[in-house]
Amino acid sequence: METDFLPPHLRKYVVEQHYEKYTPVDQAVWRYILRQLKAFLSKHAHECYVEGLEKTGIDIEKIPRIEDVSAKLQEFGWRALPVSGFIPPAAFMELQSLGVLPIASDMRTLDHLLYTPAPDIVHEAAGHAPILIHPEFSEYLRQYAQVAKKAIISKEDLDLYEAIRDLSDIKENPASTPEQIKAAETHLEIVSKNMSHVSEASELSRMNWWTAEYGLIGTLDNPKIFGAGLLSSVGESKWCLSQKVKKIPLTVDCIKQTYDITEPQPQLFVTPDFKTLSKVLDDMADQMAFRLGGLAGLKKAIEAHSVNTAELNSGIQISGQIVEAITDNNGQLAYLRLSGPTQLCYMDQELSGHDKKYHAHGFGTPVGFLKAHPNKCPSTFTDAEWAELQVESGKTARLEFTSGVVVTGVVQYRLIKNSKTITLTLENAKAELNGRILFAPEWGTYDMAIGSSVTSVFGGPADREAYGETVDFIAKRVPVPSYSEQELSRHRNYGAVRKLREEKVQGSKLTEELSEILQSHRSLFAEDWLLLLEALEILQARDPQSSLKKQIEEDLAKLAKKDEKTQGLIQDGLTLAGAL
Repeated sequence: METDFLPPHLRKYVVEQHYEKYTPVDQAVWRYILRQLKAFLSKHAHECYVEGLEKTGIDIEKIPRIEDVSAKLQEFGWRALPVSGFIPPAAFMELQSLGVLPIASDMRTLDHLLYTPAPDIVHEAAGHAPILIHPEFSEYLRQYAQVAKKAIISKEDLDLYEAIRDLSDIKENPASTPEQIKAAETHLEIVSKNMSHVSEASELSRMNWWTAEYGLIGTLDNPKIFGAGLLSSVGESKWCLSQKVKKIPLTVDCIKQTYDITEPQPQLFVTPDFKTLSKVLDDMADQMAFRLGGLAGLKKAIEAHSVNTAELNSGIQISGQIVEAITDNNGQLAYLRLSGPTQLCYMDQELSGHDKKYHAHGFGTPVGFLKAHPNKCPSTFTDAEWAELQVESGKTARLEFTSGVVVTGVVQYRLIKNSKTITLTLENAKAELNGRILFAPEWGTYDMAIGSSVTSVFGGPADREAYGETVDFIAKRVPVPSYSEQELSRHRNYGAVRKLREEKVQGSKLTEELSEILQSHRSLFAEDWLLLLEALEILQARDPQSSLKKQIEEDLAKLAKKDEKTQGLIQDGLTLAGAL
């Protein structure tokens, strides 16, 4: 799988699809789901859905190869790459911002045919890919990813992500005990209850949920489906269009509405068209720290307890954990303080000598105007204006800010980018405000960032590649499954039925072979309704008067009495049985 075009820090999330891992049972589950989806959604999804299935290489009959989907998507400005299950939200958004649709290649089991909370190829390929052919939706998703990349993710968000991923991994591991699953569920519950505030990332995840995942389009009275969560679940798509679900016009207020991934949604939002999605996203972006900047933006970053970036009006970017925004007597920003590894950047590129190892223990800088020129940003001072302040190599300077911050020290170096001074380096330096020591000479070299205001505050480090990961992640490499002889027998039976269908076997040969397969299957897998359904479809098309067909119908009728869920699955399958 070609990944050279990706930044190095994103490549580790990409895995091989390993197409051969899909069993004949997996293929049958895919076929059942896609037949149901196409039949229902051809009437109830946005008009581009069915066309999108074809144009993105989503085959009803078999699980798609992600490389084939990717080749088709390139016509629409996208690619697809197989990823390892749950990947960090920031990485997911960065991939989308690069025009990459991350596809989890795992396939849901027959037991979880209707719904799985874990990402899988049905959801990603059959849900997301088809709508990408619509240029306005495609543009919205790109814009969303660009905005989401700037969102402030809190430490609590990251803890929640870890808890969800741990639970998913434990549930998928056949060796897990009920006690381990229960412990992981309890841990997730505790983490969820301890969320103290709603971060920008949480608000954006809500917007994504109510649009790209569970969005409706059109009128309130007769909406169509376009959200991938609905497009990949027949049950939920039928439920969502019923009167039981409240339909609300989509506005930016959707970010106030929480959701529960384990329950059907009691309300959904309807956009009149795809262009409105971009407008609502822009309304959301206006409330975010990357556009607000200033104290409002810094407050969000401080609350988050995570690595974020403050950008000054000179262009310098300070990335690390922002812990304090000290104000003057007028309530204006006077000094910015960060703790732990900090990086200085310009135009998203780390400045030489200012990596997180050099600033390993934090960073602090005054922000504002100097008394000598109270209406001029210091970054725009001329060489002569700096010289007036004794800011020349080897000289001792005293810089008094209008905020009351006073900095003294021996000038070492002034860094200039695009005719603006962005850093000033001092030795034997001291910084204080109203008697509070902000920097002392014994702390070492003092690097000041130069700027009179904070124009933007955004999530993560400015130069992500140079800073390195802020979240530990090990890509889940799905081991080659080990199947028992009984399970292999089941696979063989499903494979044999598929072969009869694909090779268009007719007459007595068909009946004899099907009869033999089903006799063997019934003795070991008495409650397996899906293979019976596949056999019935073939007989209905090629030998409708067969006594074997009547026997299968009786068997399915008995299995349908098992429970409501099985009854619904069998009934839906029978509805389409005539359309082989």
